[in-house]
Amino acid sequence: MIGRKDEMERLESLYQSDKFEFMIMYGRRRVGKTTILQEFAGKHKSIFFSAQEKNDTLNRTDFSETVQRYFEADYMSAFPDWKTALDYVGRRADSERIVLIVDEFPFMAAANPSLKSILQHQIDHDWKNKNILLILCGSSVSFMVNEVMGYKSPLYGRITGSMEIAPFDYLESAEFFPDYSEEDKLIAYGILGGVPRYLNAFDPTASIRGNIEKELLTNGAFLYDEPQTLLRMELREPLVYNSILEAVSNGCNRIIDISNRIHEEKSKCSKYMLTLQSIRLLEKRVPCGEPTESKKGIYEITDNYYRFWYRHIFTNQSYYGMLGIEKACEEIIQGLNDYMGPVFEQICRQYLVRLAKAGKLPFVPYKIGKWWGTNPKLKQQDDVDVLAFDRSGTKAILCECKFRNRPMPMEEYEDLLDAAEAFPEVKEKYLIFISKSGYTAAVKRRAQKEGARLLTLKDLFEI
Repeated sequence: MIGRKDEMERLESLYQSDKFEFMIMYGRRRVGKTTILQEFAGKHKSIFFSAQEKNDTLNRTDFSETVQRYFEADYMSAFPDWKTALDYVGRRADSERIVLIVDEFPFMAAANPSLKSILQHQIDHDWKNKNILLILCGSSVSFMVNEVMGYKSPLYGRITGSMEIAPFDYLESAEFFPDYSEEDKLIAYGILGGVPRYLNAFDPTASIRGNIEKELLTNGAFLYDEPQTLLRMELREPLVYNSILEAVSNGCNRIIDISNRIHEEKSKCSKYMLTLQSIRLLEKRVPCGEPTESKKGIYEITDNYYRFWYRHIFTNQSYYGMLGIEKACEEIIQGLNDYMGPVFEQICRQYLVRLAKAGKLPFVPYKIGKWWGTNPKLKQQDDVDVLAFDRSGTKAILCECKFRNRPMPMEEYEDLLDAAEAFPEVKEKYLIFISKSGYTAAVKRRAQKEGARLLTLKDLFEI
């Protein structure tokens, strides 16, 4: 299994505990939760039950068979109710450590809304003093956060740990493509993001072009219609959500712009966008250093594949159908550098975070992100691709990120120097440039003289 070392260590520490432990694991679909739990269950005797979208009786019957075959190596009959089933598990914990993993718990809870209360009663009156590790897992992030962990939930206060499984970053994602060049590893991440199921859909022995043709543009391939499929599984009105995601992927990142683009009221857009945020497909970002309620906030799609799919495939599906797969792929390839610009900024931010954790930055950032706003020196709008402040706000790292097919010229070096003037309160400023195609000789000479760091794609993989 690629990555997930921290997650596995966390689960292992819970297993080694000699008391009742109750872990909530959640994360968006396809992110690899089940794989992690299966890997963990393979190392220890575990009851692994995967709930399905069935009625309560059928789920209880399946659960009864799972636990009885675990303890008795045979199935007798379904327990008459959930209390009897949970009592049965609890009695066995008197003689051994019991690991009970329930995957897709929201399916069970939806079929029987009283199940959370039944489980709470079982924990309070029996399991809290037993040698049991209980893990409930779910892909419905909002349900797990609000209905299971929320303070109004019957289970509130019983949970001893929680873990949101996030997608891989660029460096972990690169492990799926060991023979790719640094550039192609980053492009694969830019297209697919860090979701393991999507990364596994690309053939690591095929080229980027070949994978785009076969896995993205071929009708019937898993990735061809995946975002639509997932939205239909998660949401009731995919048409409006589709429109919002398409608008954001094409540069409309403020509510007023999105509203105008899709011809819906701002209040309706806001409601739908909150839902997209709750399932981790959309997020609001503000300029680095500003409060979360800043009016300068913009919305971005969090998942690279959704960003890519809505920008290229969804918008142009009919056109690509007439153009043909090879020519459609050629258009996508030609626009990759432009598409990769914002993604490369995200990658460089992840790189700086990794450097900070390794103690390889001048300071550990207290705040880090993109900055945009008015530059008082230039008296016009300006931006910094990645900006990081220390806790006191008197030190800053300013990073310029270029994913282009030419060496970075002096003008762009000077652009970052001008942007640095927007922060007169910062006494120590460290400049970092990261360029796909290197730098002109003049930039190299000046950077050496002024102490700026010039990095290339190779540096991103040598932390």
